[in-house]
Amino acid sequence: MKIGVLALQGAFREHIEALRELGVEAVEVRLPEQLEGLDGLIIPGGESTAIGKLAVTYGLQDAIRRYAQAGKPVYGTCAGMILLSRDAGRDQPLLGVIDVTVERNAFGRQIESFETGLDIPALGDEEFPGVFIRAPKIESVGEDVNVLAKLTDGTPVAAQQGNMLITAFHPELTDDLRFHRYFLALVEAARQEAVSSRQ
Repeated sequence: MKIGVLALQGAFREHIEALRELGVEAVEVRLPEQLEGLDGLIIPGGESTAIGKLAVTYGLQDAIRRYAQAGKPVYGTCAGMILLSRDAGRDQPLLGVIDVTVERNAFGRQIESFETGLDIPALGDEEFPGVFIRAPKIESVGEDVNVLAKLTDGTPVAAQQGNMLITAFHPELTDDLRFHRYFLALVEAARQEAVSSRQ
């Protein structure tokens, strides 16, 4: 299994470390041709406008969109969630591959960053440590989108649509690898499906 991490800006090194801790080959992606041969892609947190503009400059926006539309698993955290969404409430480059609308910096500035335990049934009974840093929130979801986690006030902060996975928080900044394992399970299922379809 080989997973790419978009390495234009933001917390890509932390994702690579988490993947390698799970025994998975992880590579930095900065050019469209580096998507070839990848089983999955992670788009990290950072500054969504900066990542989006760089992705356009390097020809990655269309390449990642095609990659996702081909059924390859893609996971976006924080800024990555914004980039995967269909609407972020302002004019900026988006991939539009998951049917959610999001609000940027929904919880305030850096000083309002927070951590909270999240109940995520898909990951088991133990709470997941949600680290929110200038985090976005999910404002609305399409009918094919499954909400995986909410804050106590009901605000959705993690969701899945097919092989697309998004979180408003940063699992890569914790020691809890369950979300990365969950994504890798999606990747493995997609690989098995691709193999069976070729037979």
